[in-house]
Amino acid sequence: MDKVQPTTCNATSDLTVHIPDTQGRNIVLYFYPKDATPGCTTEGQDFRDNHQAFLDANAVVYGASKDDMTKHEKFKAKQAFPFELIADVDGELCEAFGVWQLKKFMGREYMGIVRSTFIIDPQGNILKQWDKVKVKGHVEEVLEMVQAL
Repeated sequence: MDKVQPTTCNATSDLTVHIPDTQGRNIVLYFYPKDATPGCTTEGQDFRDNHQAFLDANAVVYGASKDDMTKHEKFKAKQAFPFELIADVDGELCEAFGVWQLKKFMGREYMGIVRSTFIIDPQGNILKQWDKVKVKGHVEEVLEMVQAL
């Protein structure tokens, strides 16, 4: 996928998120499997700790999973995330970005979110995509890419 279809999503803080961004910013959209799990918490904390640098680079960060808004609000508050989390309960956003995939863990197969990150410009072009993300060092790599735009 090279370009996203314009869409709106419900997010924490009772906000509606527009993808692509209607205010001329790049979007860093990261998909993660589940709120309050070790890897997802670490990834969110890394985005939190670098949040101002993303803003300084004209980029807004959104996290997305299939958790509901109640879980998202608790997770966001507990971790003091300064960015919004998108509740993709019906999985439409996950499907549109191709992150809802067959996964394997300890010999078991199941459908789930493959940790992925996308940089989307204000015209809806996907400038960069990371699939099957490993958390360690990932946010720094994304930030470097955004700062180079």
